[in-house]
Amino acid sequence: MLNDLPSWIVLAHLLRPQGRKGELLADLLTDFPERFSQRASVFLAPQGFKGSRSEAREVEVISSWLPVGRNQGRVVLHFAGIDSITDAESVAGLDVIVPLEERLPLDEESVYISDLVGCVVYNGSSPVGLIEEVQFPATPDGSRRLDEAAPLLVVRAEKGDEVLIPFAKAFLRNVDTKAKRIEMMLPAGLLEVNRPAEES
Repeated sequence: MLNDLPSWIVLAHLLRPQGRKGELLADLLTDFPERFSQRASVFLAPQGFKGSRSEAREVEVISSWLPVGRNQGRVVLHFAGIDSITDAESVAGLDVIVPLEERLPLDEESVYISDLVGCVVYNGSSPVGLIEEVQFPATPDGSRRLDEAAPLLVVRAEKGDEVLIPFAKAFLRNVDTKAKRIEMMLPAGLLEVNRPAEES
């Protein structure tokens, strides 16, 4: 049954081979990279996967490390049974996922990115729109995430236009992911940046 399907948390997105023995470079989508060294297994599946465990590919993480230089902010993963460049190419583009119930607990000031998607953003008491995704600012060539920059909430407003809102602590008033409600107090003019010009 559909209701029996597990929910998944995305830990990383596999980009390309990184080495000759099957290692892969991946975008890191968790604040806990150490979990790759703590866990015996993860699952590989296409982006947006909502299927069952039997439909995902379970793999064992045998090593991981955080690269420096232009790939800083990413992670290199090596899985059991993926031992060559060809093997690595066959799984490039997949997500590294774990079941929702296996995610690590967060402190009170942190939130999972996956929990933000589907929440409604309010500016004061006024609804702005629904969060469709969260983007991480990167260098112009896309090779490195800018850790000092706030993630961007991609919000679909009621009129259908897209608004990018920095998920910055200075703007936050209350985050209630269970109620699907994010309350913010945004600077004047921020919401108009990506809106179409008003008709006079």
